[in-house]
Amino acid sequence: MTTPAKFWRQVREAKPELPEAVPEAWAFGATAEHADELLALVLVGTKTATASSLWDFEATGEAVPREGEHSILLDGAGEPRAVIETTRVRICPFAEVDAHHAHAEGEGDRTLAYWREAHERFWREYSENPRGFAPDMPVVCEAFVLVYP
Repeated sequence: MTTPAKFWRQVREAKPELPEAVPEAWAFGATAEHADELLALVLVGTKTATASSLWDFEATGEAVPREGEHSILLDGAGEPRAVIETTRVRICPFAEVDAHHAHAEGEGDRTLAYWREAHERFWREYSENPRGFAPDMPVVCEAFVLVYP
């Protein structure tokens, strides 16, 4: 298994302009299957955004993403596979996430209706905070670009 640090060294050989510090490594979703499905969408250029519950960040103590920061994306087995750079972060209530963001997430039929149904189900089932889902819950809408490969 390749560690994030080793992967980052390999990435920096190809892209020496990237910072030396190894960025956070994480996987999409809550299951290995989710991670692989969503990573595949990133790798083909369909998925250029993601959404997270601000309540989950607060519950876990993880930092909210910031514009300009890099992340190492892991597959469902925890293997580093890609690097993204966050280009925009916006926090808004669930009910105010717009169709543009839903389309950029690249999932399902890419409609806002699909996005709302899938994300409500996800946060009801997998939320890392006791509040779970609420129509007015704060959502961290993150846009990104694929940096590597």
